[in-house]
Amino acid sequence: MSELSHKDWIGKASAIRFRDKAFIDGKMVAARSGRTFASVNPATGEVLAEVASCGEEDIDLAVAAARRSFNTGVWSRTSSAHRKEVLLRLAQLLRENLHELALLESLDMGKLVRDAAAVDVPGSAAIFQWYGEAIDKIYGEVAPTGEGDLVLVRREPLGVVGAVVPWNFPLDMATWKCAPALAAGNSVVLKPAEQSPLSALLLAELAMEAGLPAGVLNVVPGLGETAGQALGRHMDVDCLAFTGSTAVGKMFLQYSGQSNMKQVWLETGGKSPNLIFADCGDLDAAADMAAFGIFFNQGEVCSANSRLLVQRGIKDALVEKLVQRAAVTQPGDPLDPASKMGAMVDSRQAANVMRFVEAGKKTARLVAGGDLVTVNGRGSFVQPTIFDDVAPADPIARDEIFGPVLSVIAFDDEADAIRIANDSPYGLAASLWTDSLSRAHRIAGRLHAGTVSVNTVDALSPMTPFGGFKQSGFGRDLSLHALDKYTALKTTWIKY
Repeated sequence: MSELSHKDWIGKASAIRFRDKAFIDGKMVAARSGRTFASVNPATGEVLAEVASCGEEDIDLAVAAARRSFNTGVWSRTSSAHRKEVLLRLAQLLRENLHELALLESLDMGKLVRDAAAVDVPGSAAIFQWYGEAIDKIYGEVAPTGEGDLVLVRREPLGVVGAVVPWNFPLDMATWKCAPALAAGNSVVLKPAEQSPLSALLLAELAMEAGLPAGVLNVVPGLGETAGQALGRHMDVDCLAFTGSTAVGKMFLQYSGQSNMKQVWLETGGKSPNLIFADCGDLDAAADMAAFGIFFNQGEVCSANSRLLVQRGIKDALVEKLVQRAAVTQPGDPLDPASKMGAMVDSRQAANVMRFVEAGKKTARLVAGGDLVTVNGRGSFVQPTIFDDVAPADPIARDEIFGPVLSVIAFDDEADAIRIANDSPYGLAASLWTDSLSRAHRIAGRLHAGTVSVNTVDALSPMTPFGGFKQSGFGRDLSLHALDKYTALKTTWIKY
């Protein structure tokens, strides 16, 4: 990708076309009620588009379209080689539309367009490609039964998959759900977050262009309490995959019990610890990655390393390095490639982050940031913020803030570090820094987290499963294991 200037991005943004309708059964359609909601650029406060606000009737239409497409077999019973071909074409179309998709991500939720163009869009394309390449390499089984019996065990698609995704990585999170679900042969009804629906609507358009049949991927923008609840309660949805808050994840579990007992797969909250031991030989690298782990994407990352546990003897030196990094990671115009941080997704989220910051000023030592700021007099931006001398029981060290707020906690030894790290209702991710291979294995085995990154932070790949323990949810995104969520095992027993 050629490097675009600030002026280039502004020019491209001025020419962009926003899709503002639902995508149901291969067509862009208004909500049946005629209602809309505003999609707002959080960096400027400007309304980008008035987007169709889907309700129960629209969800019914989308689920019916998905069910028809599944039952006809136009996608569910086509060959894995054909599904592979379509998903590979979709991956290529994502790459060809990189600038438009990156702009939609940035304008809609405030992230740096540079990051969207370098990470989010290429990452989504890579995941569609990975599942396309993988699906024709998944084999069934022959069970070792007795003479005269042949028992076949096959994976079959579930049917209609509902996917409800968050606003922090709009395209990526839609991809994490849709790519394996579609690769397995399901039809999908996708509800993007109301704060960031625009890239999902373009994704549906590109999927049709790639050859996905009408009705196989439907996108229903709308509010959580209307469209999200209707999808969660729907009697003809076979599986619901959700990424978002723990509180809303619990609601989807209730919706399942109140309806058809649909499978529910959750990736919810996190408060990931980053443990740095005194035998870490490169404190500069640890400081670089600790800053990245909390300030990337404005801290709006479910697995953000928001708790920094540092062995007492090196804490002050490390905090000094982090303060220096925070000073040069200030918010700026998301369309400016020179900016280091973007805007919070909306004013409500910014206000919520600042409530934690103001409370933290009374209980811990603020060493960096701590203010709500504007850029060019507009928008909702929070400075990179660091609190030192944080008590492990302090709300800023226990609650998911979902902003660029780091809590530094000192520990004395391994047992102390493990105790503090695991004292959390969440178990999504963790990081640790040490030059001892034995300690790395020993600590990783004791941390209650779905992913433990050693001498880095928040490591992930399409090849490795991502998900958590405890109230961070269950089930795994990414890797071949994600296919377990969207398929069922069928046994065929033949006597001969």
